Amino acid sequence: MRPEPKDLGEIEGIAREAVNDAVDFVESEIAEDRIKAQRYFDGEVDIGEEEGRSKVVATKIRDTIRAIKPSLLRVFLSTDKPAEFVPTNPEDVPVAEQATQYVNYLFNEVGGYRILNDCFHDALLKKVGIAKVYWDTYTESETYDYTDLNEQEYMAIVNDENVQIISETQTIKAEIDEMGMQVEAPYYDLKVSYQTEKGKLCVESIPPEEFFVDRNAKSIEDAYVVAHRTEMRVGELVAMGYDFDVVSDLGGLGHSDTFSEVERYERRGYEEDYSDEDVQDPSMRIVAVTEAYMKIDVNGTGVPEMHKILMAGSNYKVLDYEPWGDVPFAVFEVDPEPHTFYGRSIADILFNEQDTATAMLRGILDNVALTNSPRTEIIDGMVNVDDLLNNEIGGVVRVKQAGSIRELVVPFIAGQTLPALQYFDQEIESKTGVTKASTGLNPDALQSTTATAVNATIQAAAGQVEVIARNLAEGGVRRLFRLMLKLVVENSDDQKMMRLSGQFIPVDPRMWNTGMDVSVNVGLGTGREDQRMAALNQALGMQMQIWQAYGPMNGLVTMTQIRNTLADMLAINGVRNADRYFSPMNPQTEQMLLMQQQQMAAQQGQQSDPNQAYLQAEQIKAQQKAQTDMMKIQIEAQKALAEDDRKRDEMDQDLLIKAAEIIGKYGTAVDVERIKALQAEPRYPQQSPAQAVVGGRF
Repeated sequence: MRPEPKDLGEIEGIAREAVNDAVDFVESEIAEDRIKAQRYFDGEVDIGEEEGRSKVVATKIRDTIRAIKPSLLRVFLSTDKPAEFVPTNPEDVPVAEQATQYVNYLFNEVGGYRILNDCFHDALLKKVGIAKVYWDTYTESETYDYTDLNEQEYMAIVNDENVQIISETQTIKAEIDEMGMQVEAPYYDLKVSYQTEKGKLCVESIPPEEFFVDRNAKSIEDAYVVAHRTEMRVGELVAMGYDFDVVSDLGGLGHSDTFSEVERYERRGYEEDYSDEDVQDPSMRIVAVTEAYMKIDVNGTGVPEMHKILMAGSNYKVLDYEPWGDVPFAVFEVDPEPHTFYGRSIADILFNEQDTATAMLRGILDNVALTNSPRTEIIDGMVNVDDLLNNEIGGVVRVKQAGSIRELVVPFIAGQTLPALQYFDQEIESKTGVTKASTGLNPDALQSTTATAVNATIQAAAGQVEVIARNLAEGGVRRLFRLMLKLVVENSDDQKMMRLSGQFIPVDPRMWNTGMDVSVNVGLGTGREDQRMAALNQALGMQMQIWQAYGPMNGLVTMTQIRNTLADMLAINGVRNADRYFSPMNPQTEQMLLMQQQQMAAQQGQQSDPNQAYLQAEQIKAQQKAQTDMMKIQIEAQKALAEDDRKRDEMDQDLLIKAAEIIGKYGTAVDVERIKALQAEPRYPQQSPAQAVVGGRF
């Protein structure tokens, strides 16, 4: 059966079924692990407790995640350019640097640190972190009051299409016109609102319980459906242009029995109040809103296209749908599983270790408590129990018979258990890569060790963290910056002023190529700050040697590159504002400075030496004479070639005559063609005619 165009009802049915399947998959297969991970992060375990015994929990998951996050954030945010755009063709080279600086500026403007912090935390704890990138179009209003406006001023204001009149008052006043006649003229008092349509780039980290994907998805690109389900107020939907009567009747989620509510409660630690009965304002009622991104053959062409479908209510009523480009989500994973959307989190890896460490820690504390305060055996009726329960130092215990009290001695075995607990700590370190040596918490283990050995130990321990950083870079960060670039290019309507290399220059994002590749500034084995500083110091020394030996026109090192080295050295030490210490520099400014220096040197030379102009004139004459001599040599060479050609023609004629005479006299044939080929061979294959003349070969 050939495909046919689909109406709204068919689209709603397809989208509703896809979203329901995705929600069912996430809530049945993924949500329980995320809820358990949050509980364990908050210091809970599932091994149970005994009344009167230790209830302490070994918070291995929380401690490990808190130890990893600073390293990851330092890796990505230690530079002012977490990601750079790489040109894919020669036309992209001039704008790649502009795009890099502008998008990184926007990244900081939208709160890049907080976004990465939240996404990294969710990825470490709840399998994936999700960042949503979108362009928000909004109306900005400014209110102004005008008084005593004449007719022309009034018409100029009210005819502006961006003006909305709030209130208006007309007054008739008598005045003298140009002819000296008294006339009545209207004057106006206005209160108006100027409405300006604006847009901005928005990036936000969304809670994992609001994100859904189908069970067959391997990535964002090949997913059948990707959905973001959240809650909004009725008034927010009305402001977006939807009818109040339609959206006010749509309800929210059934919070009493959804995993989303349980996840939200575990994350926040308190339960929200969703009772709409107490809401006096209907526009403040809660409505479930779902954005679904999926490919649908709406037009019946046989080729499905990506669409954004906006649905509301628990029954997923379609409010609107439209063709769409890229799915606006970037997914962060720390340990991705091949061919599967959801990988593993640090919590997934350490569930058993936290249970085991908790059980062992509780046993050690219980043993210590029983050793210090052992249980007591008494003969009933022979001991004053109140005296026995009094723990006052030096207190008296009254007994009726000696030997009526006996302590139940518990042997101290905690010391034998500690090595086992240390063994499990080492297992956790090997699984996560977070060791005391890598965090600097165990300096005794590295005493009397060379600096090279210490660095090798720290880098080897940080191997797992570096792999996590690379997974986050190649997955979420790369896609995040690519989505940001595309939205900036698609939604920019004019030129922007951008500070590039310390100068404000106009840039036009509309001319940028959205297909440029993204290079994230993170890599394995990149070394620590002291090693990078040493490398930059060495590079600066070599740059200065080349500059001093060969001057500014050396062709290898420029002032711009030297300035970049100095800026990078300051950045490693935490000083971001390099312009405070070194003036901005770019190739254009550098070229202008060099030209100014040359002009100043020429002027100073002429002023200090009266013969300088004469010497320069003589040099110009010598250069012109050399050019004239070379032209003469070339002309002589051409004449020599012409004379050689004439002699060869004579030789050819003589050869034919001699050949005819030999045939007539002796009857023997002569190989005339071979002789001609030998004569035609070049005499000076390695020299030009001018070189042959100069060498005396003609």
